[in-house]
Amino acid sequence: MGIVLNQSLKNTVITYIGFAIGAINTLYMYVQFLGDTYYGLVGYVLSAANIMMPLMAFGVHNTLVKYFNEYKTEEEKSSFLTFVLLLPLLLIVPFSLVGYFGYHQIATLLSKENPIVYDYIWQIPVIGLCMGYFEIFYAWVKVHLQSVLGNFIKEVFLRILVSISLFAVYFDWITPVEFVYSLMGIYFFSMLLMKIYAYKVRFPSFKFRLPTNSKAIITYSLFIILTGGIANLFLEIDKFMLNNYVKIENIAYYSVAIFIATVIAVPSRAMHQITYPITAKLMSENKHDELNDLYKKTSITLQIVGGLIFLGILVNINQLYLLLPKEYSGGIFVVFTIGLSKYFDLILGNNNAIIFNSKYYKTVLFLGVLLVTLTVILNMIFIPLYGLKGTAFATLLSITLYSLSKLLFVVKRMKLFPFTSKTITAFGVLIGCFLLFYFWDFSFHPIINIVLKSIFVSFIYLFLSYKLKLSDDINVVMENVLRKIGF
Repeated sequence: MGIVLNQSLKNTVITYIGFAIGAINTLYMYVQFLGDTYYGLVGYVLSAANIMMPLMAFGVHNTLVKYFNEYKTEEEKSSFLTFVLLLPLLLIVPFSLVGYFGYHQIATLLSKENPIVYDYIWQIPVIGLCMGYFEIFYAWVKVHLQSVLGNFIKEVFLRILVSISLFAVYFDWITPVEFVYSLMGIYFFSMLLMKIYAYKVRFPSFKFRLPTNSKAIITYSLFIILTGGIANLFLEIDKFMLNNYVKIENIAYYSVAIFIATVIAVPSRAMHQITYPITAKLMSENKHDELNDLYKKTSITLQIVGGLIFLGILVNINQLYLLLPKEYSGGIFVVFTIGLSKYFDLILGNNNAIIFNSKYYKTVLFLGVLLVTLTVILNMIFIPLYGLKGTAFATLLSITLYSLSKLLFVVKRMKLFPFTSKTITAFGVLIGCFLLFYFWDFSFHPIINIVLKSIFVSFIYLFLSYKLKLSDDINVVMENVLRKIGF
């Protein structure tokens, strides 16, 4: 866990810096500078682009990680890297033709409830393409265990560019319409930087020759398109479908709530950058016991770190929403429900990495298809009835069922289990701290209230986690920090 912990900590710090910048963008600058209508439009365009990303990448960002270590010679590796760079063209070219000749029909269908969307539909595949190739070049450096700079570009640098563009709107240097167009440039520039860094880590020697296992690569990539598409659908389908039922301003309200809840998943995203290639390596070497140990360690570590974030959000949520316009207050229920689903997914550790690198990855696709279908049906039922609360409930139910099915699959098929008695103890610490801190507030300004309560709840939560020795890795980090500050 040495390299995992080292790079995971760096990635966690970088990701939270990015989320801090994103919080300013999401909770203030978008709301105050851009307005609800264009904020909702941005949320819709980016959600749709995220849904398209696995298609535009042809799933090769996961394929690259899975198969790279199987090649032994430099010539084989060069042929493989060239192949995965060109493979996405199999979908990009036909998609481009369909989009070009069928734009009016597609845009008309997607803009029935909100006509403003019509002129921006074409941006969705462009941004999705940039996202897709960013992930390919990011995977390129991850297989060399160099994930930190890529994470910085993705989580921090991109958000800084967005902040600059929002300030440009505020100072009337550009219009809100021009800001929406600027997003394409931001994602393209980030992809270009990632490409330059990937080539610096390993410059490709282009070998236009099919790898010996090209059939297996294409088959795996096709399944990753579907499984990755399913994962992205779970994250983004709610905002995409809201556009068809409610005014676009509601997507802005929902986006704020989703952003707050998504902060819980940051530790998982940070640790995943480095555990994914290590998981692939352990599985390729059939090291079952080491894999099971890694599974348990990632589970309890993410449960404790993510639990602290979840707890901090819940006990401060009412004060946080006092800082926003009252139109956004309906998102409190969304934060609770989506946050709960994120927490459950968090404690599964490196579950996804295990599945995607196993021989059973095709089977899980069937479960994903069923649950995406369920998600769409639930959204169609609950959004017209309950609006934002309806889609939040539909998302909670769908993601929880999907996470549970993946857990049961890994336990039954692969004889790996992430939980121990410490899992229950950690959950008890979370519930106890929530009951202790949720029902009271200081009589100060909301920001002061949030800061003070966060300090108290963090101290109690971390103290209990340390004394109960819930995670050896977290205890080592805390001891190092205490030693450096003189305790």
